[in-house]
Amino acid sequence: MATVTRLFDSHHEALNAVSDLEAAGISSDKISLVSNNADNWHDGHSHPDNAADGPLSDHDNRDSSVATGAGKGAATGGAVGAGAGVLAGLGMLAIPGLGPVVAAGWLASTAIGAVVGAAAGGAAGGLLGALKEAGHSDEEANVYAEGVRRGGTLVSVKAETDDEGAIGAILDGQRGFDAAVRGQAYRDAGWSGFDPQAAPYSTDDITRERGLYR
Repeated sequence: MATVTRLFDSHHEALNAVSDLEAAGISSDKISLVSNNADNWHDGHSHPDNAADGPLSDHDNRDSSVATGAGKGAATGGAVGAGAGVLAGLGMLAIPGLGPVVAAGWLASTAIGAVVGAAAGGAAGGLLGALKEAGHSDEEANVYAEGVRRGGTLVSVKAETDDEGAIGAILDGQRGFDAAVRGQAYRDAGWSGFDPQAAPYSTDDITRERGLYR
């Protein structure tokens, strides 16, 4: 199994990519999504197809603890594995260093489910560890974690070697970026690696960041 991951600047494009993957016959238990939610695009209750279309409640975004978020992440993985569909299984998480996160699938449950009750740094490190465990290099994992911190959305797919190219093409078709492309842009601006102790990006920070790549 290979792991194909792309970073999306827009959660709309990431959600479309997930839908395209499922339409192409990729099993939902092979797909995972981890998205920054600083702009409250998902409130934890609305179906994701509707959540992006209007103003959202923020009641779930204020009181999620690391432990509570980790439990939701683990449960999400089970729901997706049961065939509910990736987008139907989106759940709210709170990860220090990344800010509020919406996640579903195997990467979410691997990164978060193992750190229920852990210290803040352990929760943030779980995403890096999960990405590396999935086959990404340390450099790639740092770029992807930083991308989520800066407002992005990761879509990761477990792929048979023969399917790797087709899956990559589907993700690229929705404006997904790999770690090499976005990592170079970060380094050119003075970035050296993901810092789990850094303050999460604010909504204004994320708006400015997204504007750099449009």
